[in-house]
Amino acid sequence: MLNIPQEIDRICVFIQDYCDKSGFKHLVIGLSGGIDSALSAALAVKAVGISNVHSFNLPYRNSHPDSALDAALVARHLGLDLTTIDLSHFTDTYFDAYEPDATALRRGNWIARIRMNILFDQAAKLNALVMGTGNLTELMVGYCTQYGDSACAFEPIGHLYKTEVWEMAKVMELPEKLISKTPTADLWEGQSDEAELGISYPDLDAILQAILQGSSTEDFAAGALSKVKNLIMHSAFKRVMPPAPERV
Repeated sequence: MLNIPQEIDRICVFIQDYCDKSGFKHLVIGLSGGIDSALSAALAVKAVGISNVHSFNLPYRNSHPDSALDAALVARHLGLDLTTIDLSHFTDTYFDAYEPDATALRRGNWIARIRMNILFDQAAKLNALVMGTGNLTELMVGYCTQYGDSACAFEPIGHLYKTEVWEMAKVMELPEKLISKTPTADLWEGQSDEAELGISYPDLDAILQAILQGSSTEDFAAGALSKVKNLIMHSAFKRVMPPAPERV
């Protein structure tokens, strides 16, 4: 069982140390309106202070209105200024002109990568590091866009299961609306994380924890266990640096 208050302090020390060793005082973060970015922002504020955290909301025209409202709610709750940059023009210009028949998945991946382009450019402007918001659950099953939301300087909650993210958010007293809302990357209308993954986060976390700790998996349904193992295997390339041939 994770000691949540102790882990909050440990993560804050990690953030402080990483900034010190990298020579940066400021952090840039995208606030999506979801619990992962909300918790990451709260940890950043606790670690380096409000004045050193710069938050951005990066919606697309099809984004659910609640996403922007919830991002603003988090920013107000933490005392952060929030800058909104609409991605619609960047996205529609490309797809309308060159790829009008692109699937929702391709458009969603594009949006994820455009978001990180903007965050890294703002980080260059502000002399800051881009802080990631990915959790262990989603990183392990590849529920992220390569060089999109997985692109960052560091992942402060990258070792936490999704269920632990919710627990920590409660301890840090983040708005209940964020904790109880249906998780979604909001990359297309009606999208939800658990529907796309085909498994609930509590079930996914239980299986992942057993696999990663080398515990028995006999009690899990064969179909669910096979699904998770396949997700881990087929997303392995997202968790490593691009390979190159060895020198001979």
